[in-house]
Amino acid sequence: MIEHEAVEQPNNSTGETMSQDAGWGGAAQGGAPHGWGAPQGWGGRRMPPPPEPGVIPLAPLQLSNIFNGAFSTMGRYWKALFGFTAAVYGAAAVAFAATLLIAFSAVHDHIDSLQASSEETDVPWDDITPVLVALGIVLLIGVVVFVLALALVQAAAPAVLQGAVLGRPVTFRAVRETAVSRLRAMLGTVFLTGLIGVVPVVLAVGFEASLVALVVSDGDSDNAAAFLGISVLLLLVAGPLASWLWVKFSLAPTAVVLERQGPIAAMRRSSRLVRGSWWRILGISLLGQMVAGMASSVIQIPFSAVALFSSALTTPNMDSDTTLTTVLISMAGIVAIALAGQLIGQIFVSTFPPLILGLLYIDRRMRTENLAQDLATAAGLPPQPAYAPPQYGHQAPEPGQALYGHPGRQPGDTPQAAPAPHPGPAPQPGTAPRPGSGPGQDGNSAP
Repeated sequence: MIEHEAVEQPNNSTGETMSQDAGWGGAAQGGAPHGWGAPQGWGGRRMPPPPEPGVIPLAPLQLSNIFNGAFSTMGRYWKALFGFTAAVYGAAAVAFAATLLIAFSAVHDHIDSLQASSEETDVPWDDITPVLVALGIVLLIGVVVFVLALALVQAAAPAVLQGAVLGRPVTFRAVRETAVSRLRAMLGTVFLTGLIGVVPVVLAVGFEASLVALVVSDGDSDNAAAFLGISVLLLLVAGPLASWLWVKFSLAPTAVVLERQGPIAAMRRSSRLVRGSWWRILGISLLGQMVAGMASSVIQIPFSAVALFSSALTTPNMDSDTTLTTVLISMAGIVAIALAGQLIGQIFVSTFPPLILGLLYIDRRMRTENLAQDLATAAGLPPQPAYAPPQYGHQAPEPGQALYGHPGRQPGDTPQAAPAPHPGPAPQPGTAPRPGSGPGQDGNSAP
């Protein structure tokens, strides 16, 4: 049997070792890709399967690896992931409900007065103004609470992945501490990425609305059609621009947590990682969003059915003399059931897509920065083979080219001399030399 020559493993010097407490440091840019290649190598050499200490193999990920890893993370770490997400959204719902109740109790007299006003009577502004102010305050507080909850959940998914990839236990306390410690940076990232992606669309829609309103007020239908066409063109330009920016910075939230980057640095990091894989990240991200949306709709079906049935039983008991306050009180249970379904569906929608993006971030770093070696080291595994994409058709390597991405001997390289044999201990006076101890007499090789 012919023994294959061992391939020397390169030293792993890029990146920082991942731990449960520290993030994943960014590796040096511009290096050769690393990781695991195809299972069948050149010349009949077969690579062993990549190690899988956690939810994914430590190798460049395929589509099935990414989705299986996301579902496995949700199945193995559901207590920490879903528990923290439910606690965050539950606290946000309680805060918003308390704000709504306080605002309603402050202006319910004005609401009853507006309801009692007949169509012939002019509606007094003394009743309209407090209601509008209260509604504005409730909406503002709701937006702030929702953004805070979104930032915390966005930070929780990478925090869980940090341990799930290595197969380590993840606790609720660890997720909470990581998410809270990265809240400020995550808020900045969510705000900037949302602003960049939403502004082009908002500008186009606002321009369209203003032009249509201006033309309709003048009564010129020809100009209205022309302005509407211009607005559609603006939307066609703003839509692709927003999509491009969204994908370009989609990995920034993961970099904020795993590399402890600031908002601007995380966005630059995401831009570098996405480069060369924009379409792949777009397709997998959209597929993840579709799966999350369909799952959320299925989850909400029974809650919506119960709420609809309860509404059908409650509505016939009301008449035209029933006040708005009575209606809201009687509908509180139905609204609570519907909100419970929305909350459970929102938990899945808020956790699954970030897990997909987190695994895409890990995949990009394993393909470009030798992250698989760092993860194997952090998991206590031996050094893993390096990766380079094989040539089409599994062609044999050219002369001087080594297997699996290891740099072979290049023209002009100085050949290295073989290391000198260890002299061993000097013989003691009065002792005879051992048989086979001389040069070329080790018993395994011919002189």
